[in-house]
Amino acid sequence: MTNTTPWRKTATGVALLAAATLTASCSAAGDTLPGASQATTSATPEPPTITITPAQGSTKVNPGKRVVVTADGGTLDEVTVETGGQELDGTFNDARTKWVSKTPLKPATDYNVTATAGAATAASAFTTRKPQRVLEITDVTPNIKGEKVGVGMPIMVRFNQPIANKAAVERALHVEAEKPVDGAWRWIDDSYAIYRPAKYWAPHQTVTFTAALEGVRAGKNMWGMKNYDYKINIGDKMVSKINIAKHVMYVYRNGKRVQTMAISAGKATTREYTTTSGIHLTMERANPVRMISPGREKGDPEYYDVMIDHAVRISSSGEYIHAKDNIWAQGRQNVSHGCINARPDQAKWYYDNSQRGDIVDITGTDRQLEWNNGWGFWQMSFKEWKKGSALVKKS
Repeated sequence: MTNTTPWRKTATGVALLAAATLTASCSAAGDTLPGASQATTSATPEPPTITITPAQGSTKVNPGKRVVVTADGGTLDEVTVETGGQELDGTFNDARTKWVSKTPLKPATDYNVTATAGAATAASAFTTRKPQRVLEITDVTPNIKGEKVGVGMPIMVRFNQPIANKAAVERALHVEAEKPVDGAWRWIDDSYAIYRPAKYWAPHQTVTFTAALEGVRAGKNMWGMKNYDYKINIGDKMVSKINIAKHVMYVYRNGKRVQTMAISAGKATTREYTTTSGIHLTMERANPVRMISPGREKGDPEYYDVMIDHAVRISSSGEYIHAKDNIWAQGRQNVSHGCINARPDQAKWYYDNSQRGDIVDITGTDRQLEWNNGWGFWQMSFKEWKKGSALVKKS
């Protein structure tokens, strides 16, 4: 009898070995069955990070600072800074990763900032602090409604506080003329600045003076809180030339002689009674003006206390062009205490036709008008005048 069991085991073993070999072959690395899909994954990019300065909730932010918005990891699409219904202008850098406001922040003001960069948004609400002292303009000359002034008229500005940071304030003062001419500011003291053109203004134009003081730091804990705007109307070019030695005054309007006046000037027995030579400006006029001799008591032969008609002031030291019934001396002899007097009808004509800031050019005496005597600012060269600017580097 034949035993078949070992043959079956051997056959089974062969079959199992082949199956094992096939299974190993099908699961080899890198082998993909036809029609099978391969799974893939990708990371979602992070949105840009937006930073706003001043930050949300900041209080007592220093006025004068700028709003700065930056984006890290992206570019800024839009930035809006709003206060009181108005928006602040600003500029982006070339890469649009940074935005900076053009103007400084105002004191005691609430601001709201919003910014977007792709899918990212950010916002900031903050408040600037109130200054301990507020810088204001208390007076501007000229500033009379409807007034026309002469071609020599300066712009004189007085402030309510002594200013430590004059350069910052001066940068905020702007003068624009329809017919432009170079000009400069000069600080007379810590709260008084004067603008003078290099040459006389062209006649018949409007000059605009603006003071953008809002947000300007003028000193320790002192800021400007508002802006100012003034219009100055330049009228006819009125120039008077007075020759003391020849006792004559010629008046020119826009280059044409319109009046010839016989005059009498200071008798020059003392410096006090000597009419000043140089370029004067008409400062004010009144009819009449009370004139009292300075430093003289009653009983002094030189004492006087009189009312004078049609008087136009040309210096702070008491010089006027005025009327006087002194015809015997006018055109012949200088007999006054320093003023220029003319025939009453001609003095009235000059009074009626003069404007503040008209030119009065006097020659013929040995006493020069001081640059700070009245509005004698044209006595100083423009080169010298500019040295009084806070923006000129001092040598």
